[in-house]
Amino acid sequence: MSSLDSLIFVTGNKNKLAEVQAILGSAGVEIKSQAIDLVEIQGTTQEISADKARRAALAVNGPVLVEDTCLCFNALNGLPGPYIKHFLTSLTTTHLPTLLAGFPDKSAYALCTFAFCSSPGGEVLLFEGRTEGRVVEARGSGDFGWDSVFEPVEGGGETYAEMSKEKKNGISHRYRALEKVKEFLARGGC
Repeated sequence: MSSLDSLIFVTGNKNKLAEVQAILGSAGVEIKSQAIDLVEIQGTTQEISADKARRAALAVNGPVLVEDTCLCFNALNGLPGPYIKHFLTSLTTTHLPTLLAGFPDKSAYALCTFAFCSSPGGEVLLFEGRTEGRVVEARGSGDFGWDSVFEPVEGGGETYAEMSKEKKNGISHRYRALEKVKEFLARGGC
């Protein structure tokens, strides 16, 4: 595979795009975005991410990066996991913590999986990052997914939503996965 000059990050979420560009800024690869409505299969985050990458590479006919983010409650054996987006749509961040009301264990982890595919039919590579924390009542800005209900262990008592972007980008699950993507891109994407 030759060195990458640019790749498409498949997202319509401007907040995700800004985080990805901020964290990968020094990788030497131009990150463009394209919103594509991809079918999401049911399965593990790894299966979902790989399938999305294959579909996206076919849609753009070139190298793509896709992302799947999970919020996994330990008391619920990892649920809602990759289905967090659907849980948020139905429950909102106000009601999401109530799923754990009957459980003493409020611990959770945030899992981010980036999948890279160089071309239609190409091999899919996965890059994962994980941050441990707990689910709390919503605090901070509610404008980015479930950030207001996740308090990372390393967050000094703040939810992602209460942190500065710089602080969050230094400890988040997305940051940890993107550090692996950055290493891959620094090697020329091969």
